[in-house]
Order: sequence, then structure tokens, then C-alpha cells
Amino acid sequence: MSLQEKIMDAFIGKVVRKDLAFQVKGGLPVPTYVLEYLLGQYCASDDEKVIQEGLEKVKTVIQNNYVHRAEAETVKGIIREHGKHRIIDKISVALNEKEDEYHASFANLGISNVPIGTEYIMKNPKLLSGNGVWCIVTVGYNHGEDLKVRWEIQSLKPIQISNVDKEEYIEQRQKFTTDEWMDLLVHTIGLNPEMMNRREKLITLARLLPHVENNFNFMELGPKGTGKSHVFQELSPYGVLVSGGDVTSARLFVKMSGNNEILGLVGYWDVVALDEFEQQKGRNVDPVLIDTMQNYLANKSFNRGKATHEASASMVFVGNTKHTVPFMLKNSHLFESVPTAFIKGAFLDRIHLYNPGWEIQILKKNSFSKGYGLITDYIAAILHELRNTDLTAVMDQYAKFDGSLSERDHLAIRKTFSGMMKLLYPDGNITDEEAYELVDFAAEGRKRVKDQLYKIDETFRAEPAKFQYVNLKTDETVKVTTLEEVENPQYVEFGEEGKEESGVQSGRNEQAKVAGQEGTESKMPRPRIPVLREGMKSIRMNQKGVTYQSLFGDYLHSARQINIVDPYIRAPFQIDNLLELVETIREVSLTPEELTIHLSTANEEDKIPEMTEIFNGISDELQALGITFTYDFKADHDRWILLDNGWKILLSRGLDIYEKYDRFSLGSIRQSERRCRAFTISFTKGKDITS
Repeated sequence: MSLQEKIMDAFIGKVVRKDLAFQVKGGLPVPTYVLEYLLGQYCASDDEKVIQEGLEKVKTVIQNNYVHRAEAETVKGIIREHGKHRIIDKISVALNEKEDEYHASFANLGISNVPIGTEYIMKNPKLLSGNGVWCIVTVGYNHGEDLKVRWEIQSLKPIQISNVDKEEYIEQRQKFTTDEWMDLLVHTIGLNPEMMNRREKLITLARLLPHVENNFNFMELGPKGTGKSHVFQELSPYGVLVSGGDVTSARLFVKMSGNNEILGLVGYWDVVALDEFEQQKGRNVDPVLIDTMQNYLANKSFNRGKATHEASASMVFVGNTKHTVPFMLKNSHLFESVPTAFIKGAFLDRIHLYNPGWEIQILKKNSFSKGYGLITDYIAAILHELRNTDLTAVMDQYAKFDGSLSERDHLAIRKTFSGMMKLLYPDGNITDEEAYELVDFAAEGRKRVKDQLYKIDETFRAEPAKFQYVNLKTDETVKVTTLEEVENPQYVEFGEEGKEESGVQSGRNEQAKVAGQEGTESKMPRPRIPVLREGMKSIRMNQKGVTYQSLFGDYLHSARQINIVDPYIRAPFQIDNLLELVETIREVSLTPEELTIHLSTANEEDKIPEMTEIFNGISDELQALGITFTYDFKADHDRWILLDNGWKILLSRGLDIYEKYDRFSLGSIRQSERRCRAFTISFTKGKDITS
């Protein structure tokens, strides 16, 4: 059974094909969850005929009931002539104290001060939030003379699922593998999982953490067009996205109206996301807002007027970066695009997770899902229900972090772990390997915050945290590093103990010391003498800056005979990998014109003639350069490079170490610009080099 079939079978009536919303939406300024609410009623099928019929019904509903602002007067006329009409509009409600009744305003229809019954407010308190709620409303019109109010609300239903069965959802999770479940969630938020690797999926799904975890403080900065704000704008009727420049203390927390205190956004929503949270000319930030927000991020409470209020809303800060990660690390810090007023240690230390938005690819046409996923309104309701489940204690079974971490460090890691558990393993069934994946992800997200605080606020440098933990299953001590730290060790000021584990830079310091030994009077630099060691390097998923030369170039210097064993040299990109390796060997070799390179690979019987022709062509080309190239088709499963200088290089993935890259990109011509797959490489030395 395919994943799509499993999704349809497990969640019948709760799924929708994700590209349908785009077909219906067009240029309508209406959230996806509104459209999927309708699509779920008419198009929850895998029968193309049913889907097309349902699409036409949804289009008819939108055409007849959705209020376009430009057609507001026409809709008013329809209501007057027919006495009533059913519409889809965004409704907000305020209390009219003078008349002691609630009044509703219609965003698109353009009418206000419409009396609304108290029963609607009791059932849907978010109507009072000031930000509005999308609803299906039957609006009536009263004819006659001397009427104070002609408009009336005859029925109102917020566009969201009334109830969900959380236990049923958890039970259905057990029918999917972890990879399948991750893909299901990625489909659900409207993206194509086939265009992401596992780390990119984790980073993308981390955007859901504020929806599933109470009082979660989340920040993501990255390039434009990577979908940072998508899940906060389109996914959930429980969250609200506002422009960072339009936020005031009154709107966000409490508005004072005479002696009354009217709760702001954090009092009504699960998630309050500040979009475009970046420096802009002419933007002035109210110091009261910063102080109030800072207190709320730390204590879940805020003071305005005479009272102290508590709330569970998670805070999200998303914005665009102006520079590359290496540039920021070298010249400033990773918070550089945040409004200046917020760049202070006391505020940023409250952030639980800094999501690396720069690792997500810019969204293109094929980035969006065309498969089935859960109706966003359904998953939003499920995440809302899961908010009150606390799984932080689960981490205590796996890891004990160093005592140098602050209480905020511990809390941040535990909350991220808990949230990811609820997203990926709501049934609690998790392997040790999967658990440590979450531990590492959570710790990395918090370390990213702490590393930048060392640069921003010198008070944090007095007691640096050692980001490491004891693996309680093996008793091993595990050091935590961020990917940007691994890729750019030259710009890391703290955590120097982790540089040796960064992979591509191992041994560089020692080599430099050897090359610069005392005793030379020459003004010319001495030749670099590489220090070769046995051992293993681990390269992380999405890591950049890794080339064949940086990995094992030093071991190739003195080799004259190189035997390459890789059973998968057949596809065009795999042949390109081989040619790039050959070029690396030529560049680093002390005797490039005396090289002998032998390739042992494998292929299907009927493909061997084609590959023979290709390899013969390569052999002829290299022969002209003085290099002897031979080959056979005898390789099994192992992948390694054997050198006549006594070194053997074991490659867990062979030469295929890079993620897919666009043809028209820097990655197509420079290995250092490509993102890596996760792999290990080992170096052993011995006299026997025959196997």
C-alpha cells in the first residue's frame, strides 16, 4: 500500500488533495484552512470524477457566498432583496458599553455595529480578539421605518472543525513508519516531501512547534521565499500572523479602555506570529512593548494597568536575513536582521529555538504538494488538543545535559524535545536512535541562540555553557554543535572543543603548527606538511563546504596508484562524481603524470556495453595527460579508496555524498556549495593494501 493510500485509509473524511486549494484560491485573500474546510466537505475522495464535481461545488460556494470587497454593495443588495443571505466573511466583535451589547463588524462586507447575540460570543471568544475570525454567517435585513438597526445576524459558524478525537489520531499514527508520518505532515502543510531531505523536513516541521507547545518562543530568520510565515498564516484558525511593524503593547497584551482592561492577541490565540520581524527604516519600537514582551516570554504573564494576566500563547518571530551565514558569523551575528531594540541579551535569551531558515530551499513550483494530506483545520484542532500534553520528562530517559547549562537552556531543550515528540511520536513509540535525533535537534536549536549571545552580550561570556550531554543508554558524552559552526569553524569564538569534530577541518591546526615550527629564518613560508591520522569523520546532513579535497586530499599527495571501489558509478551524476575525484587526484598529486587509477564498479548486464564505451572514453582522455585509467565490473557492496602509500579510505556512501543540486547553480560547478548527505569516512593504515 502506497503512502497516499495509507493516508486515505487511516484518515478517511479528514484528508484533502493539497493542490486543490491552490486551484480554488486564485487571488482570494482567504486562508487555506477556510478553503480546505469546504474542500473537505465536497472533495474528500481519490475518485477524480468526485473531486472535479466537488471542486465545482466549492467554486460555486465561493462565487455565491464569499464576499469580495469590490462587490460588497452588490451583496448588500442581494441581502436586502431576499431578506437574508449566507456569506463567508471575517467577523470581529467589540462590546458597546453604552448600549450594553456586543457589536459585530464585517471585514469585506463593510458593515459594522451589527448586534450579535451573547451566545455566539460565549461559544467563540476569539471573536473579541480584535483580529477577526472567518465565519459562515447568515445575514438578515429588516425593512420598515424608524429602525435603529437593519442588519441582523441570524446564524454564525466559525470555519473550523467543532470537535476532534485526539485518541483516534494517536491510534492511527501507529499505522505509519516515522518516514511516512513525516511525509504526511509535510504534505499536510502543503509542501512536497520529495524535495526535502530528513533534516529539511525536521526544520520545516519545527515551524509547527508553537502550535503544539504552550508558551513556546520560536524564531526563524532566513532568505525570502522559503515559506517561513506560511504555516502561521495559512495553517490554523488558532493562530494569528501580524506584521512586526504593526504590533503595539496594547494590541498584543492589554488595551486600557477607561477602567477596563481588554486582553490583546496573546489572550485569545494559541500562536501569535510577528512577520517581517526585521530592521526597517523609520520603525520605532515602544520600550514598554519590549519590557512587557520580555517578561511574558520568561514568565507567561504580563502586567498592564492594575492586574497581572497570564496566557499560554506561543510567540513567533520570523524575518528575512540580508546576508549569508558566513558573512554574519564573520562580521556580526545571526540575529543581525532583528530590530535593533530587540538585540539585547535579556530578550534573546528567552528564545527556545532558533530555526535555521537558511537551510530551507527557496520554494519553487515543484516544492508544493500535489498529494493528500490532513485537512489543515483538522490538524490544527489536533495540535490545539495536544498543547496540554507535556512530554518533557521523556527526555530524562535518554540524556543528561551538562550542569553548566542555565535553567533557560534546559527548559528550551526540553520544550523543543516535547513538541517534536508530540508532532512525530504522539503515541510515545520511539526508538533510541529517533530519540537522540530529537535531543540533538533541540540542543542545536538552543545552542544557536547561546552562541550568538556570547557575541552580543559580554555578561554571557563569564560563564559559558558546555553544550554536551551524557547518553544514558551508552554512558558516552556527546558534544552538541550547530551546522553553521561545523561549516565555519574559523568564525567560532566559543566552543573551541568542538572543532575537531567538525569534519572537514580536522587536523588543520596541527598541520599549521608543523608548517610553522621555529628555527626557520626564511621569509618564505615553509611547505605545508600534512599530518595524517587514522580515525573517522562524520559529515552531517545539509553540511556545506565539504569537498573531496578537504575530505581526503592530504592522503592522496604521495599516492601513485589509486584503486577506487564503488558499485554505483552508472548514472550521469555518478560519473560526474568520478571525474571530479580524478580532477582532485590530479590537483593534489606530487606526480600527476605518473598516476594509475583503477575503478571497480558494478552494473546490470545489459548496461555494461554502454558503460564500457563511456569508461573507454575517459581512459583515452586521461592517457593523453599521462594517467593510466582502468576499470572492471566486479565490485560488491563495499565502498573504499585504496592507496599504494598504505592508506585505505572507507566511504560509507562511496562518492555519492551530495544532495541533489540544480543544474543552473553554483553547486553544479563547486563542490563546496553543495549540501551533503549524512555519511562517515574512515582512515586506516597498514602494510597490506590488497583488500
